[in-house]
Amino acid sequence: MVKRRVHVAAAAIISSDGQKALIARRPSNVDHGGLWEFPGGKLAPYETGLEGLKRELHEELGVEIRRAQPLIRVHHEYPDKHILLDVWQVHEFSGEPFGREGQAVRWVPLDELVNYPFPAANLPILQAVMLPTEYLITAEESDESVFDACLERALVEDGVRLVQLRAKTLDEAAYLARAERALALCRRHGARLLLNAEPELLNGVDADGIHLTSERLMSLERRPIAESKWLAASTHDHKQLGQAARIGCDFVTLSPLRTTPSHPEVAPMGWHDFQQLVERAAMPVFALGGMTRYDANHARAVGAQGIASIRDFWKAPDA
Repeated sequence: MVKRRVHVAAAAIISSDGQKALIARRPSNVDHGGLWEFPGGKLAPYETGLEGLKRELHEELGVEIRRAQPLIRVHHEYPDKHILLDVWQVHEFSGEPFGREGQAVRWVPLDELVNYPFPAANLPILQAVMLPTEYLITAEESDESVFDACLERALVEDGVRLVQLRAKTLDEAAYLARAERALALCRRHGARLLLNAEPELLNGVDADGIHLTSERLMSLERRPIAESKWLAASTHDHKQLGQAARIGCDFVTLSPLRTTPSHPEVAPMGWHDFQQLVERAAMPVFALGGMTRYDANHARAVGAQGIASIRDFWKAPDA
């Protein structure tokens, strides 16, 4: 049976303080009735995603989009149809949103969205909304005082809110000691910390999750940590992205987009191949490999959550 293909535009409308998202409740007489969703609707054949979204938000909520950018594209298979959710993050709009079609609408704190029942196709959107657009990967720093200073500078001056603790040269005891200090710094500045280590190390330090190497990722048969923690992974190709989806990763890095000094022998994929891989990824994807903040808008435009980097964030406080 050939499935019906449905193209839907949806909006992640974020409050001006960045703390809440607007969601709407589906009518009881439609598919997934009674569940909550990010507002939007089906595109007409002649519409682009943004054009359709502008029309839908005016019809459903009485608002006009002023500024928006791509957030994520989600392909989801139902028994009778294939859904493509073309999701945009709305940064500015005019008008006061209300349910023009009688539907309930509600501003919900981002960290409480998980308490609301959503259709399965909306779950990657939840992850994307709750994630920042920048992902710091820490450098292999031998001096602990320099490490602490560089991390605090990134948290305070760059406003980094998602950190991966990567320290392959440390033994387990030294890594755990560094992780405890890094976690305290991240907590102080409202950031999340993921350990690039064996999942069992979460028993030693209560970080926010685990970032799997691609080798660890491919060796797993199931999700290795609780759903309440973030699970991320390093990926480089379609096969690894598929494995990340199978074990329930919440997001991934995809690299190398450009040639990097640390891996000069690895051929970069470039923006075109990166976009093709991101299009079918089942979760948010951070672009990695020679990325700087100047690449952030380009990365978002081709479907990425944002950028991940070491060098662009890891600088001494006087740098």
